[in-house]
Amino acid sequence: MKAAVIYEHGGPGSIRIEPDFPDPVPGPEDVLVRVRATSLNYHDLFTRRGMPGIKVPMPCIMGIDFAGDIVETGSNVRDWHVGDRVLIDPVDRVNLGGLIGEMWHGGLAELCKVPTHHLVRLPDDVGYEEAACLPVAYGTALRMMYTIGRVKTGEKVLILGASGGVGSCCVQLATLAGCEVIACSSSAAKLERLRALGADHLLDTAKHKLTEWVFEKFGKPHRRQFTKGVDVVVNFTGGDTWVPSLRILHRQGRLLTCGATAGFDPREDIRYIWTFELQVLGSNGWMREDIEQLFELVRARKLTPVIERRHTLEEVNAAFDALENREVFGKVVVQP
Repeated sequence: MKAAVIYEHGGPGSIRIEPDFPDPVPGPEDVLVRVRATSLNYHDLFTRRGMPGIKVPMPCIMGIDFAGDIVETGSNVRDWHVGDRVLIDPVDRVNLGGLIGEMWHGGLAELCKVPTHHLVRLPDDVGYEEAACLPVAYGTALRMMYTIGRVKTGEKVLILGASGGVGSCCVQLATLAGCEVIACSSSAAKLERLRALGADHLLDTAKHKLTEWVFEKFGKPHRRQFTKGVDVVVNFTGGDTWVPSLRILHRQGRLLTCGATAGFDPREDIRYIWTFELQVLGSNGWMREDIEQLFELVRARKLTPVIERRHTLEEVNAAFDALENREVFGKVVVQP
């Protein structure tokens, strides 16, 4: 089969296209999936580069988010059949192991061996590309915004990093919930696209300081008041934005986080947390019920995965470059 393979961690251009990589052979509890669409995530970048404390077996076929059709079943498989359309939930929730596309070969290939406990039945009216966008980015966004964050109608929700896969979904989910949405990006062009997704206010972080812009627009929070500032900040960047995010929340405001793309050990100021009775709520990935809820939103056309680019498997290095250089609005999809 054709596959995109890394043999060691590396930088741009380090993924090799192998035209005759050995076909996977399903075990008794596995199925063989013909991959129809794979979406890229920053986690794939981290896997390519290498992550401290995580030993990735080599060679590695990345791609943790993918969808396709079952073309072969193992001898003990009874509930799944050839021709079934499936989405892969990459998290090993049975053996508590790692991720498909990291510890086991993933979706950047024509075929992938998948244990049945990773399979999610794909509704006929949800496309392969739409489905491939869901688990990591959209599942993470939905769990953070709805399951953990419980955003509600009328709340002012400020979203940092709003133009990426998680961020663009957060904008749609907050809009769907009836929130007043403030979308942040350092690109004027991306901000206009966020307006089209439903953002009410646009904050160009290349031109404006976060705290000053919010204080001017919505007032400076005071510890004796439950108004001014914003109700919710979505911050999965960390780094230098962490303390400013605390400062723009009014009393009993909520900071939602699911990652730290700009730094996991930011400067902290816990005075804001206790003085303003702030809630810092962490959200870790998604659960199977979050994926099922996403299916219903997509089927009802209340939520549309934003796909910026489509690449063939041969173009996978270019796809990674676009993601790494932050040229992408929404998601990148690779079609084997």
